[in-house]
Amino acid sequence: VQLVESGGGLAQPGGSLRLSCVDSEVTFDASDIGWSRQAPGMEREAVSCIDNSEGRTYYADSVKGRFTISSDSAKNTVYLLMNSLKPEDTANYYCAAQPLSKWYIPLYRLWGQGTQVTVSS
Repeated sequence: VQLVESGGGLAQPGGSLRLSCVDSEVTFDASDIGWSRQAPGMEREAVSCIDNSEGRTYYADSVKGRFTISSDSAKNTVYLLMNSLKPEDTANYYCAAQPLSKWYIPLYRLWGQGTQVTVSS
């Protein structure tokens, strides 16, 4: 297993969670790592992406200003800090590596198993 997510769980509206994605095999500094999410009955949606070689970050409009993506190359880990959570953020969150298209299209060669985020009071 190459990508392993953790950090999901139950949060109240307005609360925070931090997701982690450990990449055990890819040359981390040269890779783009993205987070996507999928709610039941919905298509998978790209949430955020970090270009580790350029240090650039990208966010979907729905999460801009609330979510922050970051990476720790020493730990081969990418984080997604999610603040001001809303019930509509409820989904299974996946990290992925080796993009096959633009960051906002959730097409990657490698995927993690996902971690569930539920936002509810």
